[in-house]
Amino acid sequence: MTEQYISSVQNPKVKKLVALQQKSSERRKEGLFVVEGCRELMHCLEAGYEIDTVFHCPSIMKARGEELPAGFLDSASSIEVTEPVYEKIAYRGSTEGIMATVHSRTLGLDDLTLCENPLIVVLERVEKPGNLGAILRSADAAGADAVVICDPLTDLYNPNLIRSSIGAIFSVPCVACSSDACIGFLKQKGIRILTAQLQDSHLYYDTDMRQGTAIVMGTESTGLTDIWRKAADAHIRIPMLGRLDSLNVSVSAAILLFEAVRQREGMNK
Repeated sequence: MTEQYISSVQNPKVKKLVALQQKSSERRKEGLFVVEGCRELMHCLEAGYEIDTVFHCPSIMKARGEELPAGFLDSASSIEVTEPVYEKIAYRGSTEGIMATVHSRTLGLDDLTLCENPLIVVLERVEKPGNLGAILRSADAAGADAVVICDPLTDLYNPNLIRSSIGAIFSVPCVACSSDACIGFLKQKGIRILTAQLQDSHLYYDTDMRQGTAIVMGTESTGLTDIWRKAADAHIRIPMLGRLDSLNVSVSAAILLFEAVRQREGMNK
């Protein structure tokens, strides 16, 4: 472990960290991403990610009553920064005075470890990092086996996604792949494909989710493409009793996930 000190916002390490936050191309090139906050970093460590460099501002951490958790610096370099520097690199308004660059890793479909009756969330072309983060939180809460993002429009290490997931990006196995690859995987594993759509669909609570199930959702504006509609074993919908015809995709995901939980808990009674 090496200790350094930065007091200039023009320092190359500061510029690199900001670039990692702002550009997915930089994250891919460097194989690094940024995690901000003690709670998120703890989830990151618990998931076995390797920390590259820790940036911390002692005065901010002291004011917030935070301390460097044990293990943060075991295999990483540590850089103390001044408050002006930390204000430059901090991505979110409320922070604890600590962040780190972390080595990224890529999971494939074959890397997933599934239970006997897996529960998987599949998202096609959902692009808003905030929605993805919220869905990951629901997937974690519902004990889902994985979240698969098909034909992604944002990378998994977008800082808004990490922040909105509150660390669930590290606790829920998450795979990015094509729709074709995902459909082939689900069919091979005998996992039922339930597509959330308004057309030609049944109410979600009348659909059996007790066996291996993949809940597939698309964007709020265009929904799912035909490849998923044709591959589906059943089409499901959430009843809309007001004037609008759709919910936020993260809200819909939570409703459908916990219906699967409700049905499966009933099996154990």
